[in-house]
Amino acid sequence: MHTGLLRTVGALTFAYGVTTACRPELLARPCGLVGPDGDVAPHTAAVLRPLAWRDAASGLAMVVAPEGPALATAAAVRIASDVGDAVLFGSALPGRLRRAGAVVTALGWAGLTVAGLVGRPEPARRHRLACRCAAGRTPQ
Repeated sequence: MHTGLLRTVGALTFAYGVTTACRPELLARPCGLVGPDGDVAPHTAAVLRPLAWRDAASGLAMVVAPEGPALATAAAVRIASDVGDAVLFGSALPGRLRRAGAVVTALGWAGLTVAGLVGRPEPARRHRLACRCAAGRTPQ
């Protein structure tokens, strides 16, 4: 597990989620979910805000979860959310280009999170694990 990458993805996801919850047009515009005047309809904002808060919550979980199973679970939730977004936006957004862009973006973030899960630990972390194992202690 590459903890640093997972924490970075979590922090960025948290920041994006909070910002988008406050300003849903940041998600609505690139998705083509705005009116002819470029404004986000209240019902559209109401639908997008829970997605933004979900991102904020899952990102924060990745930042604060202890390393190990808790962080892996938080990352798995993030991956599932991104894959769900790819399916939802990839099938529901107006315009082929917007759908493709949303799918690539969502799967890109999922891929970064997967890379953090399967990546090797940082060198300093590997050294600490080796020392603990050599001393007969359980790695944490």
